[in-house]
Order: sequence, then structure tokens, then C-alpha cells
Amino acid sequence: MDVSLIRISSQTKICRTELAYRDLRFCFGKINDKNKILSRKPNSVCFESQITRLRKAGLRFTVKAVHSEPIIESKSSTTPKSLDRLRLFVGLPLDAVSECNTVNHARAIAAGLKALKLLGVEGVELPVWWGVVENEAMGKYDWSGYLTVAEMVQKVGLKLHVSLCFHASIQPKIPLPKWVMQIGKSQSSIFFTDRSGRYYQECLSLAVDDLAVLNGKTPIQVYQDFCESFKSAFSPFVGSTITGISMGLGPDGELRYPSRHKPAKSGIVTGVGEFQCYDINMLKLLKHHAEANGKPLWGLGGPHDAPIYDQLPNTNSFFKDHGGSWESPYGDFFLSWYSSQLISHGDRFLSLASSIFRDTAVNVYGKVPLMYSWYKTRAHPSELTAGFYNTASRDGYEAVAEMFAKNSCKIILPGMDLSDEHQPHESLSSPELLLAQIKTACRKHGVEVAGQNLASAAPGGFQQIKKNMLGDNLIDLFTFQRMGAHFFSPEHFPSFTQFVRSLSQSELHSDDLPTKEEEATESVHTSSDPNIHMQAA
Repeated sequence: MDVSLIRISSQTKICRTELAYRDLRFCFGKINDKNKILSRKPNSVCFESQITRLRKAGLRFTVKAVHSEPIIESKSSTTPKSLDRLRLFVGLPLDAVSECNTVNHARAIAAGLKALKLLGVEGVELPVWWGVVENEAMGKYDWSGYLTVAEMVQKVGLKLHVSLCFHASIQPKIPLPKWVMQIGKSQSSIFFTDRSGRYYQECLSLAVDDLAVLNGKTPIQVYQDFCESFKSAFSPFVGSTITGISMGLGPDGELRYPSRHKPAKSGIVTGVGEFQCYDINMLKLLKHHAEANGKPLWGLGGPHDAPIYDQLPNTNSFFKDHGGSWESPYGDFFLSWYSSQLISHGDRFLSLASSIFRDTAVNVYGKVPLMYSWYKTRAHPSELTAGFYNTASRDGYEAVAEMFAKNSCKIILPGMDLSDEHQPHESLSSPELLLAQIKTACRKHGVEVAGQNLASAAPGGFQQIKKNMLGDNLIDLFTFQRMGAHFFSPEHFPSFTQFVRSLSQSELHSDDLPTKEEEATESVHTSSDPNIHMQAA
């Protein structure tokens, strides 16, 4: 018995996609205290009833006794042609592969992949962690878990975007490789350090990129070996199933300094962050730069009058809108050096990735953060501490876009679900204006833009995402973050299916609406797959 999904695409085709679920009932149960999706049966996944939830989102299921070929509907569609080339991906759980290189909640992921394929999603994004693959010893790689996921994705017929993560994750906890952390115990200078001497151990300091601090090798050499091993191990998938690779560039994979140790929360006024230039190697670079410019006293440290992490811009004098040190000759000297170090770091990483994957059919990406807090001030302090010399009188993203263009890489911009109206007024934030500024710089330098959301439940998030997709700077790839308990919950998944449907059709014709007979259909059994359950990402 075949189960078909009928959906009107931008070419007004009605497609019927076969499913392979034992229970296609799509009932996503509640989440318990252990953050797991529960079903009404022990050890079951909770892909349960309520087909009507998907039907309301524009999807219709029909039961046939014979295999159905795709048919073409002659009715016209009012879908904007600009959406035709949009590719929609969904991020897999951050801990899809465990530290022991086994696939976490494999059956649930398999069922989720089938659901995404059914909806018309093109592919999924897979985080590949340095601390999982090369955990025990330098040069000792174990790709087995990630290869299993790639095979699962290929089997379903989805595409795969791989994010190479050279940073650690706090939640879920995925540290840097054990051998790297062991080195860090005796050489703490491999980590970023703030003014108080606290270390940030979720990634290596950019100041050691070319220093032989990892058992006689530089981090760049270690990352190159890692990427080449990945390319070899995944050669059957590269260019076919794997169509894109993101190169991790810093904290959370983004090109930035760890100026904030905790991610900003929606609706909360955040501080300005803190400069991260106090490890031994960063201070050496600053000292050399100051002496080369005839200002040796300016190379003794970072700004002494800058606030710290959670403080507001006017706490000290550096970021004051009028008369702040950021506008002084010293301020310009320091901020120019600080931002140039970040761009040089990004250039090294993207150049490395481009050279390794140049002979493949994959696109190389890098992620740039959206530091939108305090954007409406003149100083833009959150951007400055993160490493972007962008102020009311200076465009700090021109050099970033130029660096991406130089390496023929695409740029990933998060926060496309955020709107100005839902930001705290007192934070003087503007994610929309900042996003527009970065997009403009990218368009000027011919850099293609991909998008991500920052929050899974931002107010009006789906509408804002679609608005950004249809803007002047059209994006061709959007990755929705991220698969897990909330994603498949009844509070979220119907809205996501409605969002997907809205990207490829503007309205349903009357004869595509469900019939009374179909309304009475509650469940369809299509295979003998065992029941499964899913954990949150």
C-alpha cells in the first residue's frame, strides 16, 4: 500500500512521495523532565496521530493500492519565481554522534529524515566535531559514526551539508579533543584570555594558528590533516550527497572572538562583551604592532577603560557615544589591529578549506555572527568586542566580505528570524539593519549568502525568515536549526510544515482540499519498522 504526499510546487506539480513508516500518525507527544519525546506506547517514537495538523499546513495524504507516478497539474500558481531556487535544510541534533562514535537516537533520526523528505526539504546539516573524530590522539581519526549518518541521509535521498566544528559545545557537552585539553593544562596560552585572566577553553586562540603548540604541529596543520582525512573518508559522498561544507572559524563555529561566554537571550538586554586579547601570544602580536607603528606604550594591553561582559556601554568611557575612547587615535589603533587579526584568522581557515575542496563539487561556507545588540548606538560596542570594527562612521563588514570573496566562499548569516520590533527598546538593537548592512557588503563583493535562524521560537520567526528570503539579496540556502524534541513537537512542527508549504505554493485549489473520506483516515501502516523514541538535541 502506497502513501502519497500531494504538494503544489513552484512549477505547479503534484508529487506523491512514498513513505516507509510503521505508524504514520505524526503525533508528537509531550516532553518530559528528561527532555525526551514520549509516546503512548513504551519505547515508541511518537510519530503519532493528527494527520489533520499536517493537512492544515497544506499537506494531504492519500492511500492507494497501486504505485502512483508523478502527475502534473495544469492550474497556475502565484508563487514568486524568486523562491524557485531556494534550498531548505534542517540541522541534525548537535550530538547526533556520541563521543564513542555511535549514532545517538538513530531510529528517531531515520524517521525524522523521512519526514523531512516527505515535506520537500532538500537536505540536512550535520555538525562534525573535532572532539569526537580526533579525540584520543593527534592523527587518530574515527569517522564511523558520521559515515553512518551520511549513509542514512543518502538512503533517504536527502542532501547533506557538513559543518566541521573545531570548537567545543557547552550544551550538549562536547569538549575539545582530550589530547588538546591535556596540552592546555601546561600551556594555557593556547586559549583566549580576558582582562581578568580567565581562559576560554571552547576553542583555541587565533594567535596560535601558526605556532607549533600542538605536539610540534601548528593548529592550521592539524586542521588541514583533519580536513584531508575527512575528504578521503567521505569521498563516496562528496559532491553527490554532500553538497556543502562549513569551516569552523571560532566560538560556536563563527568568525568572532569569544567576547560573550554565554549566548544572548531573546528579549534580554545584554552587556557589551569583553575584548579577548590578553593571552601571551595575543599580547606579543599587539606589542609588535605597536612598536612597528612607533607607539610602544599602546601595545601593553587592551583598552583599560572598556566595560566587561555584562556591563552597559556607558559603564566606562571607551564606548560612550560622544567623547568615547573608541574615536580617539588610540581607539582606532587598537580596533584596527584587533579586527585585522580576526580577518587574517578567517582568511587562513577559508583559504585552507578552499584549497582542499577546490577539486570537488562542494561549496565552502563560513559563518559570521549577527552581533546586533547596541547597533543603534554610534560605537556598536557588541560588534567591536567581537572583532568587527563597525561603527556609525565605519563599515566593518567590507573587509569581511572581501576576504570571503578572495577565497571563493559563501557566507552564512544567522538571525534571519529576528525582527527589530521584538527587541528590548533599551538595548538599542537592530538585527534587521545589521543583517541588511552585511548583505549589502556581500552583494558588493559578489559573495553569496546563506541563512540560519537563531531561535527556534522567535516571535514571528517564520514570517521574518520568509521576508529575508524574498528580499533584495535573495539567499539560495536556508538551514533551520535544529532537529530535536521541540522541532517535532505539536507546538512547532505544524507551523514548520506550513512554512515549508508556503515557500512553494501560495494557496491550495479547492479540489486539493481533503475529502470527508480522507478526514476519517486516522492512521496508515506502511511497514514493519519497530517503534522508536527521540531525545532532544
